[in-house]
Parts: sequence; C-alpha cells; structure tokens
Amino acid sequence: MIRRAILVLALLTAAVAGFGTPAAAADTSVPGSYAVGYVDASVSASGRSFSARIYYPAATAGQNAAVAAGRFPAIAFGHGFLQGVSKYYGTMSHLASWGFIVAAPTSQGGLAPSHSGFADDLNAQLTWLVAQDTTAGSRFNAHVATGKLGLSGHSMGGGASVLAASRNPAVTTVANLAAAETNPSAATAAASVRVPMMLVAGEKDGTAPIASHQRPIYNSKPAPKQLRIIRGGFHCGFIESSSLFCDSGTITRAAQLIVTRRLLTDWFRYYLAGDTASYDAVWGGGATGDPQVIFEGVA
Repeated sequence: MIRRAILVLALLTAAVAGFGTPAAAADTSVPGSYAVGYVDASVSASGRSFSARIYYPAATAGQNAAVAAGRFPAIAFGHGFLQGVSKYYGTMSHLASWGFIVAAPTSQGGLAPSHSGFADDLNAQLTWLVAQDTTAGSRFNAHVATGKLGLSGHSMGGGASVLAASRNPAVTTVANLAAAETNPSAATAAASVRVPMMLVAGEKDGTAPIASHQRPIYNSKPAPKQLRIIRGGFHCGFIESSSLFCDSGTITRAAQLIVTRRLLTDWFRYYLAGDTASYDAVWGGGATGDPQVIFEGVA
C-alpha cells in the first residue's frame, strides 16, 4: 500500500514537472519557425505554361534562397478575379513559414478569364512541383512531399480550386477563401470531390455572398467538409490591400487576415503535414468554440 502511494506521488510529481502532459497547441496566427524564401518561376506542365510566384521554407530568408532541409507538402493557390498574386504574398509567406511550398500561377488575370483553364493551371502547378522533386538541378529537388498536395485560392481562384480537385485524384485536401461559383459550376463539381474541403467565408461578403457562392458548394460537397464563417469578415478582407469595387465588413482587414492564416495553417498542418495536435483546432472544441468563427462541418 505504501509502495503504491509512493508510485502515485511520483507520477503526480512527474506530471507537474511536465512529463507525460500533452504539448501546448501551436499559435498558428503568427509566423512559424521556418525562414521564408521565394522565387518567380516559369512553369510548363500538362500542356500548360505560365509564370508563378512560389514561397517555401528556406535555409535563409529571401529571393532565390536555398530550400530548408526536408520534404514539404505543396499547395497551389489561385488568385481572385483581376487580383494580382501580390495580393496574397503575406498569406503564402505565412504558410511557407509553417512548412509548406505554396505556388500561385499568375495566369487568367484578364477581363475574360477561363475558370476551367485556371483549374487546369492549378493542377499543372502541382504536377510541376511533383516533377521538381526528382529534377536534377532544381532548387526543389528532394524537397517536395509528392503525396501531400493541397489546393487553395480566393474568390475565382477558390472556385477554380474546387474544379481542380474534381479533376485531380492526386489532391489530398482543399481549403479556400470566399470561393466563388464558376463556369463550369464549382457547386456541381464539388459533388465529386471526396477529399476533405474547408470553405472559409466572410460573414459580410458583398461580392461573393455565402448564400449564392460558398453555401451551394458546401451543400453539394460530400463529407468531410467544413464551412467556416469569419464573423464580420468581408470579401476583400482576404486580400492584403484594397482594390476597385471592394466591399467592407465589421472587422479590419488586418484582423481578418490573422484569422484566415490561422484557419488555413491549422487545416493544412492537419491534413497535409500529419500534425495530429492540430485536430482540436480543426474538428475539436478549438474549432467549434472559436469566438471569431461560425463553425459548420461534417466529418
């Protein structure tokens, strides 16, 4: 009996000292531990050719820096209608700091973009990155986790990410921002997307309102799926500076971007990086009880 009491006391002491206790959840609203590099690349794959800006975990920060040691999941990111990829550099850099290679094609930037073509460009971007993993002389040689591929994007690019996922069985997951209905229909395409998808929306979006854009995509998509609505958020709150015909919300752009980057990082850490500690922030109480976000989801 005395021995048992001593053992219990020892276990309690160890727990107080931190042994056997779960690690604290990472604060993904702030940049991660990796330095961030970036490169402007000419991409040619799957019959598509375009330029792209790519952010990645780096040995040292800056343009054309060497990639950090290891292999990293890859994400293709689609820009919004008439929005340059520069509007998303901060979000792409944030993801890179957490261990992701994020590439944004600059294609389909005109007044009459092809949504279908943009989806093909996003998939070609992923194909190109996978090929770089085994391309001698490429900065990404032996640095791409070729079985961990994600799609993302904003507005038109968000809708295109759904189209792309419906065409690409190699995709692991999708997480997008204010996804807009496209032609062909992203809502129709969502019905055939079986991988996990998170649709992040702005509560006050006046450009691609939830009811006519993200909601039909969400309703069509089989589980697992989520619709995460940022309270007070707006369509242009997902870009890093204002542009013509922007709407507004009841929170600031800076506040919305902090929430946005946290949601994307947690999702991709869970589904692409295999970080089981992110479960609470994605599906658990951290997600369902988030005071900044209205949660809806089916696992």
